[in-house]
Amino acid sequence: MDAQTAYRRRWGGLAVLVICLLVIVADNTILNVALRVLSDPELGLGASQAQLAWAINSYTLVFAGLLFTFGVLGDRWGRRRMIVLGLTVFGTASALSAYSQSPEQLILARAVMGFGASMVMPQTLSTVTNVFPPEQRPRAIGIWAGSVGMAMAIGPWAGGLLLENFWWGSIFLINVPFVVLGLALMFFLVPESRDADPGRPDVVGVLLSVPGLVLLIYGIITAGERASLADWDVYGALVGGVLVIALFLVHESRTPFPSLDVRFFRDPRFSVSIATIMVLFFSMSGIIFFLSFYWQSVREFSPFVAGLLVLPAALGQMIMAPLSPTLVRLAGPRVVAAAGVLGVCATFVFFTRLEADTPLPVVIAFFFLQAGSMAVVLTPATDAIMSSVPPGKAGAASAVQNTVRQVATAMGVAVLGAVISFRYRAAIDPALEAAAEDEAARDPDPERLRSAGESIEGTLALARSLGEEGRSLVAPAKEAFMSGLHTAAAVSLCFGLLGLVVVLIWMPREAGRHQPLGTADGGGSGAGGGSGGRDGADGPRRQSCRDGDAR
Repeated sequence: MDAQTAYRRRWGGLAVLVICLLVIVADNTILNVALRVLSDPELGLGASQAQLAWAINSYTLVFAGLLFTFGVLGDRWGRRRMIVLGLTVFGTASALSAYSQSPEQLILARAVMGFGASMVMPQTLSTVTNVFPPEQRPRAIGIWAGSVGMAMAIGPWAGGLLLENFWWGSIFLINVPFVVLGLALMFFLVPESRDADPGRPDVVGVLLSVPGLVLLIYGIITAGERASLADWDVYGALVGGVLVIALFLVHESRTPFPSLDVRFFRDPRFSVSIATIMVLFFSMSGIIFFLSFYWQSVREFSPFVAGLLVLPAALGQMIMAPLSPTLVRLAGPRVVAAAGVLGVCATFVFFTRLEADTPLPVVIAFFFLQAGSMAVVLTPATDAIMSSVPPGKAGAASAVQNTVRQVATAMGVAVLGAVISFRYRAAIDPALEAAAEDEAARDPDPERLRSAGESIEGTLALARSLGEEGRSLVAPAKEAFMSGLHTAAAVSLCFGLLGLVVVLIWMPREAGRHQPLGTADGGGSGAGGGSGGRDGADGPRRQSCRDGDAR
């Protein structure tokens, strides 16, 4: 594809990248609404709580652990090529997940899905950076950011709709036609791009990044599941992950051809934006995850209705993400980001007062505010990250941003989940002790009562098994869960306020300039295909062609 054709088709190419994003990101959330079905021996696979957790975590672990690696490889080998390969793996693994015959097969197939997704995700943002000229990049990145939020909201709704009409495997099989559509359009609308001057491969750096991230994510996830750091494999993974990542950063600061140039962090646009994204995703992810239990377990909505109620959040993302670059031009990134963080903090205050009978319009309004405020922060922060590095290193920068988001999300679910679990058990224990006295007269099973106190779903399952006698546990279970959710929201508020301080003190007042395509510092990887050397030589000519078309 020549440069002028690539430029004319850039918005169509963005639409294809959005399709890829929708499939990858929605699959991260779509499984949550199917957990109850998958645990049913007749309707699902009869998976245990631990197996359900690893059906989610196997995807997250592989996905987050390999994001940086494939971001770097995409810069070197070609971003479109990496997307095509990743979509192929992801689509194949989706079909295997749909027809899994056991929980173990599902866990393995989900891990392969994470492998494919890690190839695709960083290339989408780096391709946007390389296809669009500097004056159009903020708007394109706004659409990219909006599609991420939209996919997160659409996932639960689509999953609930499919589960009400088809068998559980449909939530994975639905990925296949979208993958085929993305692959069919990819070669017509998305140009190849790569770093024109990648230098010598940083094999040691890439090899260090994988175990460092995998160990760290594993430690975070497992600590959240067990609500404890006491087990040797938990603290061993955490300490080992931190040490390996520290060794990776030391190596990157000394090697002449680093995969991640640590000098990027000297630019406040890059470092402050990374810090802001990390704090906000940590504080929001746990709350968003456990609100699905609020809809289904506390308010007893079906998975489809619960997913439908999340759609206003998608609307907030879709409206505010593309609008955010205009707000930045008018008021500056610091003011816009601070306003967005304040909006997010306001929703945390609301969640500390949320009750089981809070009117639905009020809850929906705050969902809209939360998603819109997050989009207001995420779009300029992402744009700042991508504009502060040469376009040829866009894959590495995109991978850093996505990796930080995944680590922060895992930490948020783990830490806030532990907070909710602690508060829940403390509040539900008196009701369970009373139930234990009645149960002991018939069929003493202290282990079953103990496990029932781990979560609201466990308690409600026990209540259903006890029949009429178990109805007395329902109201205390809901009250205990709400108590834990209020505490978690208060913790999230503290971290949100920390993010506000970071923005107000260190976020630059003015938006920096994007580094143009075809610059001498490795940005010659324009939209045209071909070898790295030719890309570098033709970069300035291609940019002038774009400017001519724009006129």
